Formats: sequence, structure tokens, C-alpha cells
Amino acid sequence: MIHENILECIGNTPLIKLSRLFPERSMTVLAKMEMLNPGGSIKDRPALYMINEGLKAGIIKKGSHIVESSSGNLAIALAIACKIHQLKFTAVVDPKIASANLHMLKLYKANIEMVTEKDENGGYLKTRINTVKKLCEKLPDAVWINQYANPDNWKSHYFGEAEEIIRQMDGKPDYLVVGASTSGTIMGVSRRLKEEFPDLKIIAVDIVGSVLFGGTSGPRDIPGIGASAVPALLSPEEIDHVIYVDDYESALGCRELLEHEGIFAGGSSGSSVSAIKKLIPGIAEGSCVLTLLPDRGDRYLDLIYQDEWFEMVRHKHFSQQHLRPQNPVLQKVF
Repeated sequence: MIHENILECIGNTPLIKLSRLFPERSMTVLAKMEMLNPGGSIKDRPALYMINEGLKAGIIKKGSHIVESSSGNLAIALAIACKIHQLKFTAVVDPKIASANLHMLKLYKANIEMVTEKDENGGYLKTRINTVKKLCEKLPDAVWINQYANPDNWKSHYFGEAEEIIRQMDGKPDYLVVGASTSGTIMGVSRRLKEEFPDLKIIAVDIVGSVLFGGTSGPRDIPGIGASAVPALLSPEEIDHVIYVDDYESALGCRELLEHEGIFAGGSSGSSVSAIKKLIPGIAEGSCVLTLLPDRGDRYLDLIYQDEWFEMVRHKHFSQQHLRPQNPVLQKVF
């Protein structure tokens, strides 16, 4: 089959068993390899879907200037989609963006607005969104697709990888473990899978320092998981439990994926791996756990895979353990 352009290559990512990292014979852990999308991340799906739906609805037209806030991956995905559709694109990013992502955006000739002021929660999300709104007021033909509130975000996952998972699975999953940020992924995938597998338990993975599920705002280094403000797309009542991990645990999960499975994955993948390790001791034998590996590790070479940084967060993790509340691993959202 010959495709017309790279956008037609998005999706149909494989589902694999993490049998070396999780060798327990009584347990199955499956991972959807979203890092194998052509733009290198799961964000290819919502970028393409939101652009296509915007074009169909007439919200996006020839000559439109797409403006969006992103921690990196969605910006790259939008840069690719806008290049194919011949649309202008401006990415509003912050200093936590991976240097590789920033370099890639420049190579794609995207316009870049770097915010430097933190919001009241100590993150950059609200500052980025305010910057987007200001840009839309002054840029001709500007369109903000708003990944944080646009229902086409979660629908891209509902009709995308969730449908693929249903076709690919031989049996049924018992637990879906997914990192949360804009919440489009966890909302879209869980809604479709719950229709097919009503008993499925939805486990959100959040990072220490994120406020998504009522956590205390604090410093966190890994982009793509957690948030300093709760997005409109998140419906906490649809989540059964949340598992918290920190920067060290996320990075350790990434390194274990590489060591045992040969999978070179990004930060939120490691977050899910560490969350699954916390989940497994408390669930029934024979359970099937499903997760997503959202992006590649080459974008984190100067962070997660940088030994000095890893040692810094490891020391922080162990030196502050006594400050952590003694909560159960699984925290009920409501």
C-alpha cells in the first residue's frame, strides 16, 4: 500500500506483551506502542483529528494560523499536520520543553513563543494559555484548537487507539493504566474500552507536584504528565483510582523498559511502568493490565537518560520519603 503523505501513516501501532519487565506468569501486561507514530508520539492522533475536524467544520480555512500551547509532542504533531495542510503554526511552549523537541520545531519552521513566567501553581500551563489568547487577538486568521477543552481531542483516542486495541486483543483487559495530562488520552480510550469491557478499572497515573486530582502543586521536571491546572476535558468521576509517581520513579521506569524490553521510551511511559509495579501486588492473579507508551526516549536524552539528573532526582526521592503521606497506593478519586 502506498500512502499519499505521512499523515496517512498515523495509527495502527502494535500491541506488545511486556513479559520480560513483568515476568509473573499469573499476570499479563500489555503496552500499546504509540511512540511508533510517525511524529514519534501519541499526540499525532489528536493533532490530525482536530485539524481535520476543524477543516470539515469550516473553523480552520485555507490561510488559517494555528496557535496552540504544548509541552512539546503535540506541537511537533501539529507542525507536521500544518506543513502537509499548508497552514501557519505557532507553538507556545515553556522552559521545560525537551531540547530535542524545541530543535525539531525549529526544523519544521514552526513559530515559537517561549513563556518564562510561572503561574500561581508553580507551572506554566496557565501562562501558556494566556499567551495563546493574546496571540489570537493580534495574529490575522488565528485559530486556537485548544487541546485542553476540544472534544475532538478525546474523540481521536476513542476512534483511534481504543478501536485498534479492541481489534488487537485476544481477551479482555482488567485494568487500564494511563498517564494523565490534558486528559484527552485517558478519557477517550477509557470511554470506548468501557463500552466493550464494562468491568474494566480505569487507573490514572499522576505525578507528584500535579494538581489534576487534588494533589499539592510542586516542582516537577518531566513534561507530558500532570498539570498545574485542571483541564476542561478531565472527568474525574470516570476514573476509578489514581496512582502517584515522582520524577525518579518515572525515570526509573523508563530505564527499566530499556533494560528489560529494549524499548527506548519517554517520561510518561516510565510513569505508567512504575505505577503498574505499585498496582500489581494488590490485584488478583490472572489479571490483564493494559497501558500506553506515548512517546520515544530520544527526546529525553538530556533529562531522564542523563546520569547526573537521574542521580539528583534519586537522591531527592530517598531523602524526602519521610515527608510523604502514608496513603495507600491506590487512591480513590471520589
